[in-house]
Amino acid sequence: MTRNPRNLIVLLVLVYLTMLLGGAALKPGYSAMSQYISELGATGSAHARLISLAGFIPVGVLAALLLVSMATRAPVSGASRVGYWLLLCEPIAWIGSALAPCDLGCPTEGSLSQALHSLLGVFTYLGTTLALLLLAATPHLKPATRVLWVALAITWLMLFVLMATPSLHAWRGLLQRLAEWLVYGVLCIAAWRLAAPAARPVRA
Repeated sequence: MTRNPRNLIVLLVLVYLTMLLGGAALKPGYSAMSQYISELGATGSAHARLISLAGFIPVGVLAALLLVSMATRAPVSGASRVGYWLLLCEPIAWIGSALAPCDLGCPTEGSLSQALHSLLGVFTYLGTTLALLLLAATPHLKPATRVLWVALAITWLMLFVLMATPSLHAWRGLLQRLAEWLVYGVLCIAAWRLAAPAARPVRA
């Protein structure tokens, strides 16, 4: 594992963007505006296996490695440490999406793989919401930072509900991207700051 977690952050961002942009370029007719990111790896669609193996799984593995590498640097304890490890819901979701891909169109009902995929999605969004709320309990945080974590949790859950709303079907891809970019962006910024050379490990 790299000694400098910042290298992992850069690599994770690059692999995520390559998967997102490259997968969309490979997928005929794919719309990032109206389609879930899972549809890049949907069963029976073009290049689904390649995108899952070379995109979804690497993103999940790198995200998990980053969380593990930052564990001793994150100033969390008690409930906030539980929240920190609940962030593993995200890498689990990426890897799980490759192992249990959705059906074409990601319908609410379908094959066993689709059912597992949907269950994983609900688990992930609720787990990540709880993780962000618990991170607000991190000791010695500034009040504004606590508010940020709570607001991020509420926004994440709200965007999940909105993208699952039938009347907003045409915008569900955009809503999912907004949720990911907001949460992943804040987490990467927080990790980048904690990974500064002057930052000292904090005992678990």
